Amino acid sequence: MGNPKAFLEIHRQEAGYRPIHDRIHDFGEVEQTLNTRERKLQASRCMDCGVPFCHWACPLGNKAPEWNDALYKGDWELAYRLLNSTNPFPEFTGRICPALCEKACVLNRFNHEPTTNREDEAAITEAAFREGYIQPHTDITRITRHTVVGDSVADVPVRVAVIGAGPAGLAAANTLNLMGYSVTVFEKNEAAGGLLRYGIPNFKLNKTIIDRRIQLLEQEGIEFKYNANSTLCTLNSTLKAFSAVVIATGTPTARDLNIPGRELKGVHLALEMLSQQNRVLAGMEFSNDERITAKGKDVLVIGGGDTGSDCIGTAHRQGCKSVTQIEIMPRPVEGPEDPQNPWPNWPRTLKTTSSHEEGCTRRWNINTLEFLGKDGRLTGVKVQEIDWQPNPNGGRPMMVEKGKPEIIKAELVLLAMGFLKPEHPEYPDNVFVCGDSANGASLVVRALASGIETAKKVDAYLSK
Repeated sequence: MGNPKAFLEIHRQEAGYRPIHDRIHDFGEVEQTLNTRERKLQASRCMDCGVPFCHWACPLGNKAPEWNDALYKGDWELAYRLLNSTNPFPEFTGRICPALCEKACVLNRFNHEPTTNREDEAAITEAAFREGYIQPHTDITRITRHTVVGDSVADVPVRVAVIGAGPAGLAAANTLNLMGYSVTVFEKNEAAGGLLRYGIPNFKLNKTIIDRRIQLLEQEGIEFKYNANSTLCTLNSTLKAFSAVVIATGTPTARDLNIPGRELKGVHLALEMLSQQNRVLAGMEFSNDERITAKGKDVLVIGGGDTGSDCIGTAHRQGCKSVTQIEIMPRPVEGPEDPQNPWPNWPRTLKTTSSHEEGCTRRWNINTLEFLGKDGRLTGVKVQEIDWQPNPNGGRPMMVEKGKPEIIKAELVLLAMGFLKPEHPEYPDNVFVCGDSANGASLVVRALASGIETAKKVDAYLSK
């Protein structure tokens, strides 16, 4: 390491967010950046641990000590090469990853000031694009097979289909393409990205970042087919043209809340609002009846995860009157440490996002009983405060009512309660499932890791 004492002399410095009064009026990215000098100083804090728990915690196995050292020494190109050797799309994870590596950092155990790995990798990648270190691979040797065509034998490319252009699908397609397979990606939407494009708001991930990467993948030979209808994406049709198929369709079914009043106008699944807003920013138009907007409304978000947080930030930018977020589970512990899940594991502690900072009433241990309305439109939600008690028979704790039901005023409710894990039939040997479609809803970084691992399984199968 260039400065083995930096972690003792330099404190953690985050770039922080744009001022609230500025950022809530647009959908530009909220996160700021440090200048080059400060970024290199932050990279110098990585202490070259004997056991790098950051590497252990990262699903991709990112070599943070190595690329942080290169960044500190000013070799941005080497830093990117090291980063890209394990992470195919660091411009995505550098913006939206919860940074499992930072919670496992030895400095987090030492003084709760871990190395700024996530911000460092974002800075490294943007420098790589800016300086031209990232160029399309145009020297890929394509894998072919001797195939009888009519009365002759020809070398035909080995083709692989990827169904779904989300993080897992893109990672699988990228890996297979670089291996030499001819890859076609089928996507049901009008553009690639999956939840990166249609679930995550622009204020966290500007969609030009996705477009830039997709253009690069196209230049490297990956074919994208958008608005792929159901007949095109059925296995029966794709199996005939491709040697293998990768299913990376994510978790398309959101968890709903089927209680009285669910049919009222004003009750929506979170992604209905988030995806529509992203499409509006991309230039798509919707009628007044189709448009889901929080403008001038009291908004209730049901669900305490990242999707719920994204709804809060979007509601503010649409001009809401107020936002309340409720969660059926207990309030997480505060502070950097979680006694139930100690270092180097991920601490399940209270998380306050940039959207929460913009204004939100947050409540826990709240069960939703009924949606209330007038003339077919939502006016409020009946809820019940609860407690969780140990189950005398073991297993899941028991929910018990506490106090009397109350009504929360709301003209817009957004259901952000997660997604249902898909069920798959038994597929032929040359069909592989990856990402959230295989494992259930999880992090983008885990989807990327799953896509890469699945690509290796496809290669092993096709190499037999």
